[in-house]
Amino acid sequence: MALYSEKVMDHFRNPRNVGVIEDADGVGEVGNAKCGDIMKMYLKIDDNIISDVKFETFGCGSAIASSSMATELIKGKPVSEAMQLTNKAVAEALDGLPDYKMHCSVLAEEAIKSALDDYYSKHGSDKQ
Repeated sequence: MALYSEKVMDHFRNPRNVGVIEDADGVGEVGNAKCGDIMKMYLKIDDNIISDVKFETFGCGSAIASSSMATELIKGKPVSEAMQLTNKAVAEALDGLPDYKMHCSVLAEEAIKSALDDYYSKHGSDKQ
């Protein structure tokens, strides 16, 4: 069996939503000192819908694939739904990750939640 699924390899080789949103409504950055992965997520939110999401990730292929898949899972969705995203959902959408790479999906979940926390703090509203 291959170490990585076709979906992981596709999102690593052809990541979706890479880049920066200059006027982002929320920005979150997280990192894992153990492995050196750093993820930064940018959100554009219109009427409580994530209209755009971009990421910058410094890390391994699993970190890049997890970031890419996570952005795909929340783009166009209500903020309340994005808050419910779990690392398990990211890993399942990638058809699995090796156990020792699951922390990459955790970072993707944390980066999105950090960006949403930033959005709420800037806009003075309560989390949905």
